[in-house]
Amino acid sequence: MKRALITLALTLSVAAPAMADLALAQSKNCMACHAVDKKLVGPSYKDVAGKYAGQKDAADKLAAKIVKGGSGVWGPVPMPANTQVSEADAKKLAAWILTLK
Repeated sequence: MKRALITLALTLSVAAPAMADLALAQSKNCMACHAVDKKLVGPSYKDVAGKYAGQKDAADKLAAKIVKGGSGVWGPVPMPANTQVSEADAKKLAAWILTLK
């Protein structure tokens, strides 16, 4: 019984941050153009994580792109600026995306 409770607690502690950041992405309308594991209008978050894996400044680069937008990295469709996303939320989203390798 005790082992089952510990396992459940560990599972929830790992899943909760991932779900919270998915909820943040949904609340900021990111999921209209992106999905975790497949291309929509923009690349999947797993593809983004793979592209930026191992880059020390990846989280800062991604956070800036989330807020300011960008173009040319993933093809001809530009990513519009997301002025409704605060810098703090952009950093949370970027950190979450980079965990999705």
